[in-house]
Amino acid sequence: MDEAAEQAGDRATDRTEREPEPELARAARLLAGASRARMLKALCDGRPLTVTVLAAEAGVSVPTASVHLTQLAEAGFVRAENSGRHRYFRLAGPDVATALEALAVIAPPDPTPVTTLRAHSRHNALRRSRSCYDHLAGALGVALMEGFLHQGLLRREENDLASGRRPDRPASYGRQTTYHLTPQGAERFTGFGIDVDALLRGRRPVVRYCVDWSERSHHLAGALGAALAARLFGLDWLRYGVSPRVVHLTDAGGNGIRDAFAIEVAD
Repeated sequence: MDEAAEQAGDRATDRTEREPEPELARAARLLAGASRARMLKALCDGRPLTVTVLAAEAGVSVPTASVHLTQLAEAGFVRAENSGRHRYFRLAGPDVATALEALAVIAPPDPTPVTTLRAHSRHNALRRSRSCYDHLAGALGVALMEGFLHQGLLRREENDLASGRRPDRPASYGRQTTYHLTPQGAERFTGFGIDVDALLRGRRPVVRYCVDWSERSHHLAGALGAALAARLFGLDWLRYGVSPRVVHLTDAGGNGIRDAFAIEVAD
């Protein structure tokens, strides 16, 4: 073996030693706990929440919630933040939210019957419009994605069609479907107050998609999805609901989206 090949082999060995295989079993065990899963779902809101709020979401005591959150933090799912006398937790990053959303696509329905008006209203609100970490999901998020495609602001591309493989179905993840920001889209979003040039210079992909578990279709993620959600909140076209993850489109928001993007949406 020559010296160059030996060095390449050493580098490959070093990478292998530095990057052990992921512990899927450990992650699965943590997600298998119903209380931990409920807390993670609540944190998909993208905002930090206190232990007290998360305990209420999970239906457990505060000390029990603290134990669960410590386990999730040690696994890298969440991180803690101190603010004055309060301790908050948030998801460690968008990849965690993406993984949870993907898991929700294949997860069986919750068999627990919805027996109260409050639970029924919350279920409908989540399906209608919710946050998926830092971007929008639910019927609202999917309607925006479809509207942007229809208006030519985004372009969908199917890759590897020559291979004979089927393109991604709407309710699946993969590498065969990609979305691209069009020049018309860049102009329209810039006019809407989003710094598209800064997004293009950033490290985060400008356009990505998530598979929406309730709509079984794609909604807009990536840097553009996050910037759009932030802009809508900044204009007071969107407001957070009482329950984690739930967002509400205001009357001004529905009218504004129609005027800005020629998309009809309803809360």
